Amino acid sequence: MGRKRRTTIVTGATQGIGKAIALALLGEGHRVIAVGRSSGKLAALKESAAGMATHLLCESVDITEGGGFDVKLERWISDTGQIDCLVNAAGILETGSMLHASRESIRRVIETNFLATLDVSLSVGRHMAAMRSGSIVTIGSNSGTTARLGLGSYPASKAGLIHAMKCLGLELAEYGVRCNIVSPGSTNTEMQRNFQATTGSRDAVLNGNPAQYRLGIPLKRLAEPEDVCDLVLFLLSDRARHLTMENIVLDGGATLGAR
Repeated sequence: MGRKRRTTIVTGATQGIGKAIALALLGEGHRVIAVGRSSGKLAALKESAAGMATHLLCESVDITEGGGFDVKLERWISDTGQIDCLVNAAGILETGSMLHASRESIRRVIETNFLATLDVSLSVGRHMAAMRSGSIVTIGSNSGTTARLGLGSYPASKAGLIHAMKCLGLELAEYGVRCNIVSPGSTNTEMQRNFQATTGSRDAVLNGNPAQYRLGIPLKRLAEPEDVCDLVLFLLSDRARHLTMENIVLDGGATLGAR
């Protein structure tokens, strides 16, 4: 008999890093439950999966509506027997000054990036604890460890998430469940391109901007989503069986090794 096909939930799977991770997991033989808000983008993901689509389940779920996710989770567990892995890739960015951000903007970002992601992780984590196995990888940000201008409450939301996932990893360790964080810097995604369009050029990202107290990227390149995928797949795998509560910053040296 061959190795059992693992079942992995990926939130934020409709674009950017989340979409790339979902496709990479399919290529590695996982059964993937892709979660996103846009039915149209989920359909595009299924089309991109091509021949691997038989192992892809696309689910339109808004994770900020926690009850809806929990209902779906019960069905997924019933249908597959066990959720083996979770990738938290859902997130939003609302640029601008945190000092002048509206109350509504701050709450939207914190609700999606921190509270909803933690809710998802706790629900799946309780299931994994009962199964006494599992791996959770959460997409953080290098702005969660290094102060940044122009990103509103996004850095704070990621800083809170990083620490919450470490605490969750400590609680889940006795059950054999691992929790790790991958914190990319500037990555060539739709979110990054929108950021550059509103706040500055690609050159400013690569070379730095002293007026914003921002270092450049020593490796002189933006990350590609595939760079993040490689690390996420490793952390989900048994090759990383002794790694937990780690926050790995993947930013080409932009924050000079700060963690």
